[in-house]
Amino acid sequence: MFFRAAWSFVLGKQKRGLGMRKVHSPGDPAPSKGKAPAYTNYHAQRSYPMPDEPFCTELSAEQRALKEKEKGSWTQLSHAEKVALYRLQFHETFAEMNRRSNEWKTVLGCVFFFCGFTALLIWWQRVYVFPKKPITLTDEWKAQQLQRILDMKGNPVQGLASRWDYEKKEWKK
Repeated sequence: MFFRAAWSFVLGKQKRGLGMRKVHSPGDPAPSKGKAPAYTNYHAQRSYPMPDEPFCTELSAEQRALKEKEKGSWTQLSHAEKVALYRLQFHETFAEMNRRSNEWKTVLGCVFFFCGFTALLIWWQRVYVFPKKPITLTDEWKAQQLQRILDMKGNPVQGLASRWDYEKKEWKK
């Protein structure tokens, strides 16, 4: 019942034209309700140090006054004003772009944390999850099994029994 009501509502919208796309030719401007925010294309890296656009596109009153002062003689500008003008154009200096980050400490810490967590998980599984070792893996069992193979003289031509000296009861040299 609910599905039918929802479907008729959707179809009713399409009949009224609310859900339909409008068709316009490539020469017509697209309809817009307001001015879109300014899109900045600022992109500066060590490999591409001179971006196409300045870092600050919307200037305050102080910044506009500084830009007007820039058009005059640069000897009248103070060091702080020159730095402020540079910051309007670029986000970082080369020294700031090239400085090392401390991200390696975070990465190394995460690696150690997960290694420790994995070690704890493996220890917990060995203690509580895995069954005990079978008796056939003990050293005594392996020694008895070897002695039984030698007593039965298993594979006396080229195998294990061929390397055992039965008179001296030791391995041949």
